[in-house]
Amino acid sequence: MKQPLGLILAGGRATRMGGGDKGRLMLGQRTLFARVIERIGPQVAALALNANGEVARFADLGLPVLPDGLAGFPGPLAGVLAGLDWAAVQGASHIVTVAADTPFFPEDLVPRLLLASETEGQPIALAASEAEGRALMQPTFGLWPVALRQDLRASLAQGERKVRRWAGGHGVALAPFPAGRVDPFFNINTPEDLARAEAMLG
Repeated sequence: MKQPLGLILAGGRATRMGGGDKGRLMLGQRTLFARVIERIGPQVAALALNANGEVARFADLGLPVLPDGLAGFPGPLAGVLAGLDWAAVQGASHIVTVAADTPFFPEDLVPRLLLASETEGQPIALAASEAEGRALMQPTFGLWPVALRQDLRASLAQGERKVRRWAGGHGVALAPFPAGRVDPFFNINTPEDLARAEAMLG
């Protein structure tokens, strides 16, 4: 399989942070966007941002901006579909999604997702945080085949919003990542989370 394209999911409203673009939050001396781009960029053939609202506000990132195709902030699946449509135009077979508010995700995320999909013979692979013998699925960190985009479009039109349910209907491989001192999938939803992330950096 060729190197997949990458998509940063930033289409939510960040209500628990008081609104705005969470990716603009500063962690240390750099924004979350900068940290996420630095981690995912080397792992993918090209990178885009899924976000809603005024596109021009992201011009400094130098990335294609892909809004949801459905109104009302329907959730990550709409972002995945936007990425799959973009990838289809590029002639790519897969995308990998990451969340804009999760700055510590693994630097080997993409190869591990590809390996899980290939080893288990499943079309979709999702990351899982492994701690104390339990694997917690991370549904915004996944490998998605372009071949499923029309199925996803139809499912969204019928009201499907749950990533796990839709993905599970097609076959999911899990790529486990151990949660060490820092949970690689720790995400920042509140000011308290941001303070915790600052402590993790230290």
